[in-house]
Amino acid sequence: MAQVLEFRLPDLGEGLTEAEIVRWLVEVGDVVAVDQPVVEVETAKAMVDVPCPYAGVVTARFGEEGSELPVGSPLITVVVGAPASDPDSDAGTEGSGNVLVGYGTTEAPARRRRVRREQQVPVPVNGRSAAPEVVEGPVPVISPLVRRLARENGLDLRELTGSGPDGLILRADVEYALRAAASPGRPAPALAPETTVASPATASTTPAGTRVPLKGVRGAVADKLSRSRSEIPDATCWVDADATELMRARAAMNGAGGPKISLLALLARICTAALARFPELNSTVDTAAREIVRLDAVHLGFAAQTERGLVVPVVKDAHARDAESLSAEFARLTEAARTGTLTPAELTGGTFTLNNYGVFGVDGSTPIINHPEAAMLGVGRIIPKPWVHEGELAVRQVVQLSLTFDHRVCDGGTAGGFLRYVADCVEQPAVLLRTL
Repeated sequence: MAQVLEFRLPDLGEGLTEAEIVRWLVEVGDVVAVDQPVVEVETAKAMVDVPCPYAGVVTARFGEEGSELPVGSPLITVVVGAPASDPDSDAGTEGSGNVLVGYGTTEAPARRRRVRREQQVPVPVNGRSAAPEVVEGPVPVISPLVRRLARENGLDLRELTGSGPDGLILRADVEYALRAAASPGRPAPALAPETTVASPATASTTPAGTRVPLKGVRGAVADKLSRSRSEIPDATCWVDADATELMRARAAMNGAGGPKISLLALLARICTAALARFPELNSTVDTAAREIVRLDAVHLGFAAQTERGLVVPVVKDAHARDAESLSAEFARLTEAARTGTLTPAELTGGTFTLNNYGVFGVDGSTPIINHPEAAMLGVGRIIPKPWVHEGELAVRQVVQLSLTFDHRVCDGGTAGGFLRYVADCVEQPAVLLRTL
């Protein structure tokens, strides 16, 4: 007997309470298999394909692309137990029975294919016609945000030539095409969900301008940083260090063959060694219990700027990795951040953050602690500067190191000791070898 089952937006974990629909992957009338992704959503932490735990025919969708839904809201309804138009569609009466956070509903789904009915008629969704999107041939684009930007502005991605590797279409390519398509005297289509504020002539108290919603990644960053500043009594100390020997050591390591070692990996290795000496900084504060919790493992976060905004991927068990392993993991997580495929698990659970803002061409900063962590090390650009070396003035590779720390977990002596040890390892990498 046929049965109509309602599939609701599952709990995506880590305190997330809502998600934005980026793209529907099924239409009303489609036959879906167990664990087949049915919708692509964007949370404050990652892009997630949400799989359906039922097999059957989709009879309704809830929510338009671009709208936000709270956890527990209906996503789709599926008729199960009815004869399927395709005997090989895997539609039946059984479901997987559960939906795991941010992933598929089983560890290895046997198949994830979409079966479409022939001569499908567009079905209204929330009062609007939802004609299926037709794409002929492969389009060299990875980012769901790029696809969405093009779709919202009526731009055919097949007509673009990407400037990325192997012709990959980047957001900059789409924005350039939209600006070029704008006729003289008329502004280009909006490149972000913004709202124009009325001028003073129509709104006496609000000046003219645009409003950008604080949601998604931008909203999550705003909430976390505001909470950090309101809850954590932070302090910052900094020191200039001669990084010449560290750069020479890296060049020697990479010149010996084998996988390349990144500078970030060497800095991370120095951080984990420093945290072993000063464990107070690898901790968190339990305000309810009025206790400092010193953590056993170092899960090292690192700041990464992406098209979606600032994200902090986490290298789990960084204290147990060598420089080669750290380099590989940094590269993997950075690529996932660039393409928007980081999972919630890869963006949470950090215990200490390394922020290399030197890539932006700046020397120093006063980092804001990544709540609920207790400290963050900031690294500026490494540039040639006059420096007294062995009693003589010389041109050396100099870097500014900044440590922002929670004054509840330690005093300035501990923070200064940590930062001085990091600087010593940067100036004389052999210092690090003595601690291994």
